[in-house]
Amino acid sequence: MARRGERVRAGAGIVSKVPSLSYIKIIRALQRDGWTVVRQRGSHIRLHKRLRDEVLKLTVPAHHPVKRSTLSHILKQARLNVEEFLELL
Repeated sequence: MARRGERVRAGAGIVSKVPSLSYIKIIRALQRDGWTVVRQRGSHIRLHKRLRDEVLKLTVPAHHPVKRSTLSHILKQARLNVEEFLELL
C-alpha cells in the first residue's frame, strides 16, 4: 500500500514520491519538456505548451519550496507522471 504522495506500480512496490522543490527547478524541468514561460503576475508564473490540436496551460507559484501536493497537481495538468518529471530534473 502506498503512503500519501507515493505511487505504486503493480508488483513493483513503491515507485516514486513527489519531491518538494523550488519553483525554479520545477520551471527548468518543464522547459526541458517543451513548456514556455509566457508571463508572471505577482508570485505566479504562467506556462504554455503547444500540442498538435491544443494548448496546455499551467501556473507555477513562485514559492521556496512548492508544496508536494501543489506539484502533484501541476504534473497532472502537464500530463507528466512523477518518473518522467524526475528524469527532466
